[in-house]
Amino acid sequence: MPLLITWLINAVALFTLPYLMQSVQVANIGTALIAALVLGLVNTLIRPILVLLTLPVTVLTLGLFILVINGLMFWAVANLIGGFHVAGFWSAVGAALLYSIISWALSALLLKNK
Repeated sequence: MPLLITWLINAVALFTLPYLMQSVQVANIGTALIAALVLGLVNTLIRPILVLLTLPVTVLTLGLFILVINGLMFWAVANLIGGFHVAGFWSAVGAALLYSIISWALSALLLKNK
């Protein structure tokens, strides 16, 4: 049940992004649900491999390269999912950062840690 709630929270966070950034477009809530699912899968399966492969650059930039990786993952998912569009790479980096903040805030409000 917590996994389903987290997925819905991420979908709502994704659906609110176009209201905050003009460079992000989400067609409808169904697209947001699919995109949130794909983002979760990509972040679970592909992101750790990329973080490991780019570890020297990440250390050299004091961890800021993680923002680039997050933006790349966000941009890649936007290119895969129809109805979900991000204008460019830097828009994807900003959107990924804003998406993380919204998702974190909603999770903090709605999910209670035991």
